[in-house]
Amino acid sequence: MLEIENIDVAYGDHAVLHSVSISVGRDDFIAVVGPNGAGKSTLFKAVSGTATVNGGSIRFDGADLLALNPAKRPHLGIAHVPEGRQVFPSLSIAENLAIGAETKAGQRAWPENEERIYAWFPVLAKRRLQQAGTLSGGEQQMLAIARGLASAPKLLMLDEPSMGLAPAIADEIFERIVAIHQQGEVSVLLVEQRVAEALHFASRAYVLETGRVVLEGETARLKDDDRIRQAYLGM
Repeated sequence: MLEIENIDVAYGDHAVLHSVSISVGRDDFIAVVGPNGAGKSTLFKAVSGTATVNGGSIRFDGADLLALNPAKRPHLGIAHVPEGRQVFPSLSIAENLAIGAETKAGQRAWPENEERIYAWFPVLAKRRLQQAGTLSGGEQQMLAIARGLASAPKLLMLDEPSMGLAPAIADEIFERIVAIHQQGEVSVLLVEQRVAEALHFASRAYVLETGRVVLEGETARLKDDDRIRQAYLGM
């Protein structure tokens, strides 16, 4: 589905990604983990088109993303839930979801999709007319994910969904993501600093350090790798 091959990304003279290759298949749950500054968020921005790719290729369902305007990429079935939630605070929950549903697929699937979204996030259903800016951090993260789902994506890219959340709320968010992946027929590409949780829920993972993929493979194998255990799992 998503094939990223040997991409390079730089901001001015500062190189951020170096020959990074990542693949996501249909129904996959893939995690990208690594320390701050490793280039994880930049990877997502390269797919969405908000970071300029200087070399390599990115294809989605056979389409050359680098040849497409960023505004057209969501219509292919890519939903990017950015770091920091970035909901529209003055708009209601329902209005935020309506903005997410503006893709052609989102419009076609909206009646059924709306029902599923509110089933996954019942707190949003109860408050659908409430302004997003008045929600708690956890509720805003749920809304950000729900807004991405409103586009009826094939691929849901989640950038640090646990950031700034209490552990219990973050655990709840992860549980919802797993349910969405299992029930929603959507592939998930997750960037996350909570490495233990990411490796627990994902089936395959990539480890980014200083803009390079230094490890990749099935998460069961990576969890037993001494480098992962010592650097990220505190073992």
